[in-house]
Amino acid sequence: MTDALATTGNWSLRRRLLGWLFLSTALLGLIALADTWREARRTAQGVSDRVLAGSALAIAERASVDLSGEIEVDIPYSALDMLASAAEDQVFYRVDGPDGFLTGYETLAIAAENAEAKLSFIDGRFGETPIRIATFYSQVSTGDGLLPFSVTVAESTRARDALAQSILIRSALRLAGLAAGAALIVWITVTIALRPLDRVARTLSHRAPDDLSPLRADIPHEVAGLIDAMNRFMQRLDDAVAALRNFTGNAGHQLRTPLATVRAQLALIARNSGAETREGIAKADVALVRAERVLAQLLMLARIDAAAAKLALPEIDIAAIARSTTADAIPEADRFGHDLGFEGVGHLPVRADAVLCAELLTNLLDNAIRYAGPRAKITVRALTTPDGPALEVEDSGPGLPPDAIPALLGRKDLRADPALGVHGLGLAVVGEIARLFGATLSFQPLKDQPGHVIRCQFPPQG
Repeated sequence: MTDALATTGNWSLRRRLLGWLFLSTALLGLIALADTWREARRTAQGVSDRVLAGSALAIAERASVDLSGEIEVDIPYSALDMLASAAEDQVFYRVDGPDGFLTGYETLAIAAENAEAKLSFIDGRFGETPIRIATFYSQVSTGDGLLPFSVTVAESTRARDALAQSILIRSALRLAGLAAGAALIVWITVTIALRPLDRVARTLSHRAPDDLSPLRADIPHEVAGLIDAMNRFMQRLDDAVAALRNFTGNAGHQLRTPLATVRAQLALIARNSGAETREGIAKADVALVRAERVLAQLLMLARIDAAAAKLALPEIDIAAIARSTTADAIPEADRFGHDLGFEGVGHLPVRADAVLCAELLTNLLDNAIRYAGPRAKITVRALTTPDGPALEVEDSGPGLPPDAIPALLGRKDLRADPALGVHGLGLAVVGEIARLFGATLSFQPLKDQPGHVIRCQFPPQG
């Protein structure tokens, strides 16, 4: 878990904020530039249309009627010169009278007459050149009447496109400057905003190792949830440390008693001889065996703590472990005169640690063998239930009182009831192992006959 937290913590909040800022700015910038490009083209086209309209109007003003009654147009140089641009656009024109084409480029397209206005605009092409066309419709007086005519002026679109591109580039540069300024502001703002977290880090680094009191700090509202979660974690840690101290006290009590017995018996051996000596040696041996068992249970609890730090549990066959553990316990059961057997399926997979599962079953069997009474029947089962895989140990002896098992599995203070002390560490180990695997323990008396069964119910396998 520590490695996982260290890996996920190798990113910078500043860099992440800047990254999201640039990403959002780039997206919004693209949308803004697309809109700017459309607006720039409209603006450039408006400028181009006004110039075309002015040129067409200047030519139309020079229209007159000659002596033969025909329309003649003196094309002024200024009318076409106003269309000249730095982009070196091409300029085209034509004049049409009542009978059709009069002068200019005969193949130049004409914009259709607009009933609402004298001036019409269209986009077209002259050969391979894209152009913008403006046609002005007017009339000239002959003295007896009016003769209709039209003036069409066109220019290539290089200047219009160049103006639109210039507007777009200037807008893009302004957006880039705004993004850079926003990034600088975010960097400075985040640095200032993270100072409360730096103060929290300094406060924690100066705390004593055993100080698990709630953290009090002047922090922003957005970080309050993090500090509350940290305080709850420290409270749970404080509870766990307290439980560990209580358990250590229980274990110390269990160790002191057999060791004191050993010292007393050895003192007796030193003062006596003969039959009394042999009896004292036997008592000392029993006490030493019990001390060794207590030490083994303490070591197993240490192994449980180490296993709890693992991120994943392997899949194991608890049916095979149950068969093997039961076979190993047969000699001990025979020594007490018990009938020990196994019932179960051939294969029963669960997510657990094989060594710890064997220890769980060993502790349950050890209690059943030692405290089931003379010539009891003990059965170990590995079975599948509607709630998932399960291990059971059933014995026909009186065992412990029904209310004693939950107390021992819950780490009761063994010093408060020395009569239960012989079972304490073994069943505490069983409870810790079951909790580690997400399993539940239940104690039920047998129906219509003496005895009871302890079941370890594993979670369903998905």
